[in-house]
Amino acid sequence: MQCEGKEARELEWALLSTLVGRELFDDDTPISPTFDIRWDVSVSPFGIQPHLTHPDMKNAQGYHIDPVIEDLEEEIDKLKGGSFSVDREKTQKRMELAQETFGDILTPRLIMDSLTGPMTSPIVFLMGMEAYYCSMYDCPEKVHEAMDMACTVYEKFYDFLEEEKLLLPTNGISPIAQESFAFTNELPTENVTKTTQCWGFLESQETTAVSPDTFGEFVFPYQDRLVKRFGLLSYGCCERVDAIWPDYLSKWKNLRKLSVSPFNNEAQVGEYLRGSNVVFYSKPRAEYVTNRGPLDEDAIREYFKGVAEHASGCLFEVAQREVGTIYGDFERGRRYVQLAKEAIDTYWKP
Repeated sequence: MQCEGKEARELEWALLSTLVGRELFDDDTPISPTFDIRWDVSVSPFGIQPHLTHPDMKNAQGYHIDPVIEDLEEEIDKLKGGSFSVDREKTQKRMELAQETFGDILTPRLIMDSLTGPMTSPIVFLMGMEAYYCSMYDCPEKVHEAMDMACTVYEKFYDFLEEEKLLLPTNGISPIAQESFAFTNELPTENVTKTTQCWGFLESQETTAVSPDTFGEFVFPYQDRLVKRFGLLSYGCCERVDAIWPDYLSKWKNLRKLSVSPFNNEAQVGEYLRGSNVVFYSKPRAEYVTNRGPLDEDAIREYFKGVAEHASGCLFEVAQREVGTIYGDFERGRRYVQLAKEAIDTYWKP
């Protein structure tokens, strides 16, 4: 980073973060011919904010949830009061600064992220995982009340985006959560007025350890309400989706990307998606590049061979996430990407 002012550093960071994959690691991340700026919008499904404690150490990735709700049955009223907003002025000032700084060589463009609606993660951040799981047994009606509360806030937020004419095309080189992109020929590239013309993204990592029936009881009905407001859907983060595919996820006809983390039976997911219009969106294991010591190139080749074979016959996309560090060794990252691409080119079959 070379700039010193806060706003200038924000522009510089955006430029560098766009280029870093290509420049340092020779990946194939699409790069927009415009300088893309998002609407400054926010939404909070509950009227109370979480409190997290982070370790006092450099580059720490972990945190501890300090519960602000101890007993959901007794404290459900604390959740009421979710909200959403847009800061048009802040967005416009950022557009004007970008135009003034380099608009003659890189045109600023206003874009929109995919629509989101996280419900289980906000609850867990307020009460902790153990209390959340126990609540599904101790006071299931209160868990339903909280989920309905959050779902309703998102539904009103989508109405707000439509009424305030804040919707933009989610197509081409525009972002979908989880480092993916919105390429499709099923959604409009201009004149978007309804959320049903946009990509949406949902996940529920926090319920990955419950049974499919429990997911179906406490999560699916509320996600299903939001899915009906999307044009297309990208689903999942690091949770298992193999167990909930047959009875739940497969029901969504607008699902187009399914996150396949290493915690899944990847071969089984490949069987589910083979020949369909749903992208097998692979999230490879990160330890092959983050483990200390030299890269185990044979292990990397073998791992990506397996991923490519499981995804053969599927629409296929790969995003390497969860990389905490490569110890400042950019060539390590570049070599890892090269090995992954070679294996995929060799073993993935359309």
